[in-house]
Amino acid sequence: MCPTRWLVGIAPLGLVGTLVLGQAVTTAEPAEGVTAVTDDQRSTLGRPLVGGADPSVIKVGDLYVSAKSVDGGIAVRSASTLEGVATAPKHQVWRDTGNLGEVWAPEIVHHDGHYRIYFAAGSGAAHRMYHISSASPDTGYSAATKVALPADKWAIDGVPFTFGGQRWFVWSGWSGDTNVEQNLYIARMSGPTTTTGGRYVISQPREPWERVVGNPYINEAPQPIVDPNGQLHITYSANGSWSSQYCIADLRLRAGGDPTYVWDWYKSNGCLFGSHAPTMMPGWDPTLNVDGPGHQTFVLPRGDVAAGPPSGNRFPTMFHAVAKGTPYSWSNRYWYTGTAVWWGNTTYRRANVPGPATNVGYSLKFFE
Repeated sequence: MCPTRWLVGIAPLGLVGTLVLGQAVTTAEPAEGVTAVTDDQRSTLGRPLVGGADPSVIKVGDLYVSAKSVDGGIAVRSASTLEGVATAPKHQVWRDTGNLGEVWAPEIVHHDGHYRIYFAAGSGAAHRMYHISSASPDTGYSAATKVALPADKWAIDGVPFTFGGQRWFVWSGWSGDTNVEQNLYIARMSGPTTTTGGRYVISQPREPWERVVGNPYINEAPQPIVDPNGQLHITYSANGSWSSQYCIADLRLRAGGDPTYVWDWYKSNGCLFGSHAPTMMPGWDPTLNVDGPGHQTFVLPRGDVAAGPPSGNRFPTMFHAVAKGTPYSWSNRYWYTGTAVWWGNTTYRRANVPGPATNVGYSLKFFE
């Protein structure tokens, strides 16, 4: 980010081994149609909206619909503007009457005519993914059903999406039954709560810039999106969410690549959205107004990556962060509005792994 001009819009590698070691050669350029505005104009953009973490917002018709973990369950808010979500009436659509445990990071999508909310619930090692659905955004949701993920291990932050004519599920989880590190996994879906085949690791927190804060080291909060070239990306959060080092990075699937094959994924060589310069990808600058941005959501039509961003090369996002000058803590996090811009001709570089060492394509820049 440049301190004098801003780009705005409306509103991995896995496996145990040596991964990309913070190297990058970027020839970064905005996608066509990006608009630059001044700092004076920028003051009306990103702002804290709702206290809390893990935003999930989609647009269905003329409504922006959000899901949030509150009061021992999940609440939905609907508004005609993205900012209006903050003051919209809160409708509690599900409560943990079965004592599942902590309810984390609900993710809302609209698929097959139903609003579907996926969320993690459990205590300690018991966290698993669950699903509720309704034909209405704010009432009539079903009882919670466990999502049958391969291996049935600890799982959070799950997101369904369609790519290449196949329904997929991506989530953050453990390899085994103990909290060593959080990896990103993907599996094919055969139904709203069922999968077919195995789970496949697509990213592990093995880069120096995503290991600044650990115990455990984490890759979490995956968010799929398809770029203007038709390539799949999964952004994710790295470094501990309890630290201002929390940041957002990117996985880009090579053109024609297999989403289940780890070496077809190329990882950004640093954070794309973060508040500490040493961990940022070369050519990407740290935030000016917030600390520890993470767990962002792309505000997509129906939450559908195949539908494409609603405003082309730049599109609204929401993320959680802590205002600069405020002590960093979970209790001080707020949802913020922001903007993402497709950034073309960007090289992701890796070493000592199978396949080509570099991959050139779209990346993302995030703006407060």
